[in-house]
Amino acid sequence: MMDKLEKARQEIDAVDREMAALFSRRMRAVESVSDYKKAHGLPILDEAREEAVIRKNSALVEDEDLRPYYVEFLRSTMQASRHYQRRRLSGMRVAFAGIEGAFASIAAHKIFPEAECVPHPDFNAAYDAALSGECDVAVLPIENSTAGEVGQVIDRLFSGSLAVNGVYDFSITHHLLAPKGATLADIREVISHPQALAQCASFLRGNGYKTREAENTALAAHAVAEGGDIHVAAIASEETAALYGLSVLARHINETGINTTRFAVLSRAAAVDTAKDKHSILLFTVRNEAGSLAEAINIIGTHGYNMRCLRSRPMKELLWQYYFYVELEGDLYTDDGKCMLGELTRCCDRLKVLGSFRYPATL
Repeated sequence: MMDKLEKARQEIDAVDREMAALFSRRMRAVESVSDYKKAHGLPILDEAREEAVIRKNSALVEDEDLRPYYVEFLRSTMQASRHYQRRRLSGMRVAFAGIEGAFASIAAHKIFPEAECVPHPDFNAAYDAALSGECDVAVLPIENSTAGEVGQVIDRLFSGSLAVNGVYDFSITHHLLAPKGATLADIREVISHPQALAQCASFLRGNGYKTREAENTALAAHAVAEGGDIHVAAIASEETAALYGLSVLARHINETGINTTRFAVLSRAAAVDTAKDKHSILLFTVRNEAGSLAEAINIIGTHGYNMRCLRSRPMKELLWQYYFYVELEGDLYTDDGKCMLGELTRCCDRLKVLGSFRYPATL
């Protein structure tokens, strides 16, 4: 009996030695994954891939009694992998526009919880920080469901060289914040970012408040906290209220119950992902010939790419000329995507793929 026990223990020891070697080999591969994610601005957690791997690999265990334990083993291994990646990425720097407490700051921390999120005074400064290498990536807003596109960022995407490696939907809830002791009846003026003011226009008009613009919601809250005037309030997040010691006088003052801002993650290199559910961003100008835009749209449709949106933007350097911003369902880095891009050169003077990425992703 003792011989049988000893043999079983020796077998376990042998397997453990093999597993230790395989674990080290796996973690070396994890290092390469973390390096790639840092360079391309990708988050550590990829739930869809983890679940797909678990489904595929658990099927390799034929014994149904053992299979649940193998799934548990895989989840534990993946958790260790994420922890190791977080340690390696602790030096990652993420640029955003505004100050701590701004919605961009909150979004950046949610996408990259392990990174150092670095504030910059405006969109261009945050973009330039990623472009120069001062920061690894930038997180910038590109569209709000109520106020529309963020034109300054879209224009910089057109003129700059950074790639978009992810777009995240961030649900935004606006609150009215004021110094402690203030009441709704005290408020005369409200400060916030122009888009926040636009998103809460009905509430502001209904209460007869004057408005004043600030560069972002967190700066507005900071100004209200510093001023200490009970007649002046800010529109910002609940996290910002806690950060600057303000009271929340009114909650959920958005124009509609659905208020979402889409944030793009920008980096110097475009990521390649094999996921099926992908969207792409394409920018182009068309030749000054009749039917050029229609031809471009037809080429996109012929190749089976559904356009989620098509927008025109004025070109700053050329009067009354425009470029087009298109979001497509599908991957432009496939053979068919490359073929489509080749055909578009017939009618497009400038053609730029910003990136293909998994979408939707919700924060």
